[in-house]
Amino acid sequence: MFACLKKSDVPHANARVHGHDARVGARASLILAVFLAACSAPATPVSAPGTSPVVRVYDTRASAMVSFDQMVRTAARADLVFFGEQHDDPVTHATELAFLAAIAERRPNVVLSLEMFERDVQTLLDRYLAGQIGEPEFLAASRPWDRYNTDYRGMVELARARGWPVVASNIPRRVASMLGRGGLAVLDTLSATEKQWTAREHQCPRGDEYFRRFAEQMQGHGPGGPASPSDTAGLGRMTERFYDAQCAKDEAMAEAMVAYWQRAGRDAIAVHYDGAFHSDYGLGTAARARRRAAAARTVVISAVPVASLDSLPIAEHRGKGDYLVFTRRVPAPAK
Repeated sequence: MFACLKKSDVPHANARVHGHDARVGARASLILAVFLAACSAPATPVSAPGTSPVVRVYDTRASAMVSFDQMVRTAARADLVFFGEQHDDPVTHATELAFLAAIAERRPNVVLSLEMFERDVQTLLDRYLAGQIGEPEFLAASRPWDRYNTDYRGMVELARARGWPVVASNIPRRVASMLGRGGLAVLDTLSATEKQWTAREHQCPRGDEYFRRFAEQMQGHGPGGPASPSDTAGLGRMTERFYDAQCAKDEAMAEAMVAYWQRAGRDAIAVHYDGAFHSDYGLGTAARARRRAAAARTVVISAVPVASLDSLPIAEHRGKGDYLVFTRRVPAPAK
């Protein structure tokens, strides 16, 4: 959902945060831990699933359950599609690949946009797609997310086979980390090289729905118990800095996705995969993409892992997208 940072970017739980007490420091560490996404060496390649996994799809505009194919048919008529995932759900990842393959059957000119690669590795990604370097060299230098081989490799390989562009849309982790510590003012301190990996325009209002939802998420990741005034003030400042980093990611992903889509031609469709918070409710990256391409037809999909597909919490999630894709959450292994 949030920026992918390295473990070294996270302060120790007992560290003091801008002079506030250890409770604020502990709260900071807990929230920052949500930003972590390790980037390990590639594992053994896996085969892509031949069919779509078992899911339940709800069309929020029609207020009705629909088939996976019905969702694909509608989404294929759009210009920009946002598929919001829960990063730790394997069924969602299988569904994402099946969705992309189904879109390819209907729209040959596809742009694949990924939160999971950062803008400073775009040239490296392009070279791999063009066959100029091998996969080991590509993965060794591109900082792929953990579980790349099981979660995202299938989509990249599909794009490579089809000759599609793949957009490394996210800002570099080191820049996200700097923004999380210092806010948008950090943008003025970046080198010319670092600035080119961020968006040219940033809008990050504090009073809109996106900020409210972001602040609620931040509150949800804090420790329990009543908060002191200093806790509340410290968390408020931290929320604003982290929100600046979130906005910078959204702006960069939207700018990169739209730019590639516009270059791809009038018959192109761009499909962007991100953590669901970035596009749920049509906010975040989705809203910033619409700002850059007001005439574009958009579809927002949100994946919702649940314990059982027999009883779906539709009312709780219905505002998140044009389609809700309910997956059965894989039970955690017994200890």
